[in-house]
Amino acid sequence: MRKRAAVLCGAAVVVAGSFSAFPAGASTSQTPQSAPAAKLTWKNCATTNYPTLQCASLNVPLDHQNPHGQQITLALSRVKHTAQKSQGPLLVNPGGPGGSGLTLAGFVASSLPKAVAAQYDVIGFDPRGVGKSKPALDCKPGHFNPVRPDSVPSTPALEKANLDRAKSFAAACGTKYGGLLPYINTIQAVQDMDSIRAALGARQTSYFGYSYGTYLGAVYAKLFPQRVKRLILDSIVDPTGVWYDDNISQDSAFDARQKALMAWIAKYDSTYKLGTDPAKIEAKWYAMRKAVAKKPAGGKVGASELEDTFVPGGYYNGYWPHLAEAFAAYVNDKNSDPLVEAYQNFAAVDASGDNGYSIYASVQCRDASWPRDWNQWRKDNWAVYEKAPFMAWNNAWYNAPCAFWPTDSLKPVHIANDKLPPVLLFQATNDAATPYEGGATVHRLLAGSSFVVEQGGGNHGITLSGNACLDKYLAAYLSDGTVPRSGGAIDAVCPKTPDPKPLSTKAATMSAGPSGSTDGATLHGLLGFRR
Repeated sequence: MRKRAAVLCGAAVVVAGSFSAFPAGASTSQTPQSAPAAKLTWKNCATTNYPTLQCASLNVPLDHQNPHGQQITLALSRVKHTAQKSQGPLLVNPGGPGGSGLTLAGFVASSLPKAVAAQYDVIGFDPRGVGKSKPALDCKPGHFNPVRPDSVPSTPALEKANLDRAKSFAAACGTKYGGLLPYINTIQAVQDMDSIRAALGARQTSYFGYSYGTYLGAVYAKLFPQRVKRLILDSIVDPTGVWYDDNISQDSAFDARQKALMAWIAKYDSTYKLGTDPAKIEAKWYAMRKAVAKKPAGGKVGASELEDTFVPGGYYNGYWPHLAEAFAAYVNDKNSDPLVEAYQNFAAVDASGDNGYSIYASVQCRDASWPRDWNQWRKDNWAVYEKAPFMAWNNAWYNAPCAFWPTDSLKPVHIANDKLPPVLLFQATNDAATPYEGGATVHRLLAGSSFVVEQGGGNHGITLSGNACLDKYLAAYLSDGTVPRSGGAIDAVCPKTPDPKPLSTKAATMSAGPSGSTDGATLHGLLGFRR
């Protein structure tokens, strides 16, 4: 989603040189090179929430096939182990592509049982091009400024307007970062991770990734299997669909999650007064969409921005009470202020630019091939829209720059692996961003992995969010490598985290939003991902 993680760690970073010397079509091999050892200088970058957080920076090759060539800088964070005996580093990543991992280190260290966290140096990092790493990409500031054209291209003019936006974003990235784009991809990022391991002086590293971070971890394990001590993947990308097919598969899943929100609102008709029939409530939502398409709420929330605002509800149902209140206020009271506030909290890109989206596009467009014929996109997205309209075209335009991307594409890494220690996988059955089939697929591809399922759960990023059953398996694995085994397709099942209740007071409307204090809200505020 487009919510940006707060960057609270101020590592000192340096840009090394310019990038004009690298041709846009330069290739990136999948053969890992030896990561050069480097010395890290850790400095205090404590925050109120994470008082022991430290930060450092690390120079790595722009192109790992040319390890002595031009260098870029990664921003790192650490919560140091306090136990007498350390289990080494635990790298953590929040997903994206484009999510900052600096404060995630503090969250993970503070959320794990103290005795478990004490055994690890929990290491966060901003992947190349992200956040505090340098250079940080921002292809076209203002790309998501409201009000954008309606995402549904119901007329040739609307389709052209959206196509022009996609083409202009791709062109801006090529103009601004043409020499850098060939090296912004998952393969180079996992080679960066091995450089981090080497700089930490560790023979092996453990890894804990959410969302896109699961693909990052699986590719790392494929390229460096001997370096993996423990591997935890939560809310798992289907590696066989990267990235065009995976994005198409999201659309039906997000539509189902939007319907789940409508059913939840129906359950609390005494609060929201939108009715008791989910289908009729959904019709009211689409009527609201039609209305803001004609007259944007507060001059900011048009049809596309409305979709942006409700998409986070598919990631995390803790946002449902806030979205329901904004929906009800608009429909019942003709009051658009709560809707504008919800947009500002859950969807608006800050005025400083959109680094996260620039990396999202750069990685996904480079990682794998995308259709270059817009007729294919048109056919596929109209087909999914007919059955699952909520996010179909919004998602299509989010990814559309890949149809016009100024670099060629790499071949995805086949992540099948029988050279790893036991791997622990977590997946909710109704996850929208990374549908369940991705977790089942990775379980089959990673020999000896253990698959823990949250039955009926729909949130994305399910560990360290208040589900004691899931967290019990996570803690046991990090303590001594223990994983559950059933002999079947699923090794353990946990009940889902209960759905939220309506807010108790109007004053609480946004108190548990992305920066709130509950485990789930805090985690989902840190997961700065679309995927």
